[in-house]
This record gives sequence, C-alpha cells and structure tokens, in this order.
Amino acid sequence: MSDRITAAETLVAAPPAAGSPHVDAGDAGYSKDLKSRHINMIAIGGAIGTGLFLGAGGRLAGAGPSLAIAYAVCGVFAFFVVRALGELVLYRPSSGAFVSYAREFMGEKGAFAAGWLYFLNWATTAVADITAAATYAHFWGMFSDVPQWILALIALAVVLTANLISVKYFGEMEFWFAIIKVGALVAFMLIGIFLVVTQHPVDGHTPGFSTITDSGGIFPVGMLPMLLVIQGVVFAYASVELCGVAAGETKSPEKIMPKAINSIMWRVGLFYVGSVVLLALLLPYTSYSGDESPFVTVMDKLGIPGAAGVMNLVVLTAALSSLNSGLYSTGRILRSMALSGSAPKFTGRMNKGQVPYGGILLTAGFGVLGVGLNYVMPGEAFEIVLNFASIGILGTWGMIMLCSLLFWHRSRDGRVTRPSYQLPWAPYTQMVTLAFLATVVFLMWWGGGVGRTTVMCLPLIAAALVGGWFVVRRRVNDLAREREDA
Repeated sequence: MSDRITAAETLVAAPPAAGSPHVDAGDAGYSKDLKSRHINMIAIGGAIGTGLFLGAGGRLAGAGPSLAIAYAVCGVFAFFVVRALGELVLYRPSSGAFVSYAREFMGEKGAFAAGWLYFLNWATTAVADITAAATYAHFWGMFSDVPQWILALIALAVVLTANLISVKYFGEMEFWFAIIKVGALVAFMLIGIFLVVTQHPVDGHTPGFSTITDSGGIFPVGMLPMLLVIQGVVFAYASVELCGVAAGETKSPEKIMPKAINSIMWRVGLFYVGSVVLLALLLPYTSYSGDESPFVTVMDKLGIPGAAGVMNLVVLTAALSSLNSGLYSTGRILRSMALSGSAPKFTGRMNKGQVPYGGILLTAGFGVLGVGLNYVMPGEAFEIVLNFASIGILGTWGMIMLCSLLFWHRSRDGRVTRPSYQLPWAPYTQMVTLAFLATVVFLMWWGGGVGRTTVMCLPLIAAALVGGWFVVRRRVNDLAREREDA
C-alpha cells in the first residue's frame, strides 16, 4: 500500500459549508463514491445489527416481553442522537463527523475525547462481532469442533480484507448486507404473524397473548431486569451514527441525509420492537438464551428443514456487516484525528483506493486481542466486550448531543446558522437525552456484575484520556499553528 498522506493534506481540506468557518484537514482526499441507495441502506443496516440478532436472546430470557419496551425507549433516544448528528451534517458534511464538530465547538480536547471514546466503542464492538460470528458458525456441525477463537480470527481476516479495497466496495457490501438483513427480518415477521393469526403450534405452545400471560405477563421477573438490560439495548443501536460518517463520502448529503435519518424511527419500531413482540408471542421467554439467536431458536422449534440454517446464515451476515461498518467508520474518524495530531500518524495514511488503511488496521489490531479473549474466555467474551462497548457508545452519543447543544447556543448568538433540517425541541431534547445517558451508566453500576466492573473502570478510561492528551498536545498545538499561518 502506498503512503498518501502529505503536508498539503494536513493544511488543506474541502471547502467549508456556508456559514461554517471551520476547515477539517481530514475531509480531503476521499472519493465521494457513496450513492443515495448506499446511504439509505447503511442507515437501515446501522439500525439492525448483532445487538438484535444475538443480544436479544439473552435479554429476552432475562427480562421477558418487557424487552420490547426497553427497545422502544432506547430507540427514541437513538433517533434523537442521529437527528442531532444529521443537523450538524447538513450544517457541514465531514468524514470526521462528530469528532470534527467536537473540534469546532469544544476545541481539540473535546475532539480528542470524542474520537478515542468512539474508538473504544468500535474496537470493543469488533470483538463482540467476531465473537458473535464464531458463535453463529458453531450452529453448523462442520464447525462445531473448530475452536471459537479460530472462527473469530477467520471472520476478522475476511472482513478486514474486503474493507481495505475502496469505499465503493464497502458501500456495495453494506447495501447487500442490509438487503439480506431486512429481507430476513421481513420474512421472519411475516411467518411470525401467520403463526400467531393461525394459532399454529410452535414447540407445543400456541402462539398469541396467552404465551405472555401464561408465562408471568409483560414483567415476569419484575421491572428491575428490564431497566438493567437497557445498557445492552443501547449497544443494539450502536451503528445509527454511521450514516453521519458516511455522509462525508457522498456528493449530495443535503438531499440524501434527511430522508435516510427520518426513516430510522419507523424502522426501529418495526424491526426492533415488532420483532421482539413477535418473539414473545411465539414462545415463552424462558425458551430463549444468550447462546443462540432467538430467530434461530424459533425456526429450529418450527422444524422446517433448513429454515434455522438459513436464518443463522443471515445473522452471521449481520455480525460481519457490523464489523465491516466499524472498521470503515473508525478508519475515517482516526484519519481526521491523525491530521490534527490527536492520533498516531500512520492512522492518517490512505492507499490507492482512497481508503484510510492505517486507522482500519489499528481497529483490526484490537480485534486480534479479541481473538485472544475468545481463546481464554469463550463463554464470557461477548458479555464483557458488550459492556465496554456500551461505555464507548454512551460517550459518543453524549459528545454528539453536547456538540448539538453548543451548536444551538452559537446559533442563538448569530455565529452559525442552523439548516432547515433541525433537531426538534432543542435545547430540551439534548438535555433530556444527556440525562438518559447518565441514567444508563447508573443502571450499569446498579446492576452489579460485569456492568458494575465496567463503570468502575471509568476513572481508568478518564485517566487514559487525560494522559493521552498530555502526550499529543504539543503536536496538536503545533499543527493548529501551522493551519493558522497557512
């Protein structure tokens, strides 16, 4: 691969949007090859991932049908976050996304914290995704004797290779991955609705509301378990911000983004809440487990030859899609940071396909550590990394809402102009969302176990961010002065 970072790229970027004095060097050099259909399907795919296909099983078993309520509540706040990001994107499209906006509204320290929290999110999510892929692969007899860590390594190698080619190939992969995921969910929901309407038995149970009422109702184990699974539900929405990153590599974000973002709300209601409700109607919540996708469980209980295998292949695709998205987005975010001095220089390098391969390889490197985790603790690997990923997600969402709030304040002062596409009910929406995110952190601590351990690691994460800033601040300030003098 050729090293395509140059001094000119460090100082020169794409022209800023109207009303924005900020120029992000990380926006230069991209091919703008993503089309409307790519962005729309990336938005869909970002809302359907490993957290639903694998995580829903264990959470349904732990909280019962009330999981649908948790998905609905978290979905509303996920929509607020992506709507806030959409307003910022239309103000000034950037491949650096919220890191670039944090740099404009919060300074280099804010950009540094936002970028590395996002990296924490996706580096740990990559581990969750390859763990999920390995778990799915064990469904088939031919892979049952293959160690989980080997399957995880294969999944990482395949997706990494595909991600390094070009953004056009990434867009095509995500387009078809999303088509497969949506098609499978629609097919599952149609089958589920048919089973409920016709009262066709599933594993000896008659589908319908009686399945819920006979198993303890909506809250079979109380309301507390529903509250405690919220952090895992937040993980399920981890990729909704991906369309904001991808907007920097499309030619007409002002036309494409509003439609893509607005459609997220009904997708959440249909695919997340709707599918969980159907799962609860088809089988008692005790029939599900964290070791298997709940969709595979239903298909397996139906006894249709090959149906469970097909659904398992679909959820495997979802895990690989999520991993692909994580490598893509962290590559762009780290490049934006590298060109401002906040990340290692090699993460700013691009190959001939205009792909920032340095950042992608860094994220993949942490995925290799995840392979080691699958070797040492194959049973607990998914739950451990999910909790750390949730911290990264909460931090990223918090940074997006803080940027949105500061943007709103600047618009009140007349320093910036808000686009016509706006986050409704600002600034109250931002404040309520930030309060919700803080509540999720408290619930993680309150629930004990791995969640509490993760929250207790927050001082270490904060110390690492502070220490990291002191390491890079001289380089960041030097590059900032060069940009001012240019």
